[in-house]
Amino acid sequence: MPLSAAAVETHPSEAVPGPPAGSDFAPLLRTVRARHLLERRRGWYARAIAVNALSLVGVVTGIALAGASWWVLLLAPVLAVLCARSAFIGHDAGHAQITGDKAVGRLIGLVHGNLLLGMSYAWWNDKHSRHHANPNHVDKDPDVVADVLVFTSAQAAERSGFRRWLTRNQAWLFFPLTLLEGIALKIHGFRDLRRQPPRERAVEALLLVAHVAAYATLLLTTMSLGKALAFAALHQALFGLHLGLAFAPNHKGMEMPDPDGERWGHLRRQVLTSRNIRGGALTDWFLGGLNYQIEHHLFPSMPRPHLRLARPLVRAHCAELGIPYAETGLVDSYRLALRHMYEVGEPLRVE
Repeated sequence: MPLSAAAVETHPSEAVPGPPAGSDFAPLLRTVRARHLLERRRGWYARAIAVNALSLVGVVTGIALAGASWWVLLLAPVLAVLCARSAFIGHDAGHAQITGDKAVGRLIGLVHGNLLLGMSYAWWNDKHSRHHANPNHVDKDPDVVADVLVFTSAQAAERSGFRRWLTRNQAWLFFPLTLLEGIALKIHGFRDLRRQPPRERAVEALLLVAHVAAYATLLLTTMSLGKALAFAALHQALFGLHLGLAFAPNHKGMEMPDPDGERWGHLRRQVLTSRNIRGGALTDWFLGGLNYQIEHHLFPSMPRPHLRLARPLVRAHCAELGIPYAETGLVDSYRLALRHMYEVGEPLRVE
């Protein structure tokens, strides 16, 4: 996705062309290309998509068979995990990790985002591309814009009323608030339809409505209203929590570029604002490869299974240049992220 070492993508599905000669990023990019790590893994993704689809069919079948019993609620966590798998596939499609064909990539994204999750692919694509271009930049990264949560003391100082109370307690409220993320993503998607051009809007809206209709039909035709409401609440809450657990450690508590300060090159902009999570195959699976956040930000179009292979190359390159490479354990990553949010809200607790 980076257009060069000094300028990055305007769309998350664009690949990585060569940077200017002599940039800090150029030698690393040459090494990565020489190892063929930017080559796509269509077979790997075909298997991942097929396994996820068959698993979803299995869960839907289970819901239909067990809907009359409260035991059906045991399938809600399973469905939440599979929905997170769908989100990760849609994420990778948006970054052109699966295919270089934009039409095919968009189709995969629409199926896994709009149809399976009720989350607008176009909305996510626009928001996520701006995040990748300027991670942790308070004026340009939509992920650190002051909203329910704030990420700088300047943002905290402007809070008033109920939002001020939220900021004072945001570290304690963060994970409870992620329980609402599944619903929030759907709301954002419907709201974004107004921004989209007519043709794109029609396709997106049709798939979003189809998702809501299919989801409601499945629950209401297989279980009582009470069970359906309980299942939906549990499923959506755990889905939101899963996404929160995957995204929370990536940038919170990392460097935030000074809007009026020195402009960083691509390498420093992506490395200094990102944090990796150590772990094995289970961590890679649970976090959808986003635990290699540094490598993902440097090479957004790199297929997910190649990120772990790029990690030692990136670490060595950063060490050679004296650039800090942040990596920690999963639990410690949450502690660091929450500590940052706690410190941002500190002035409001001591007034």
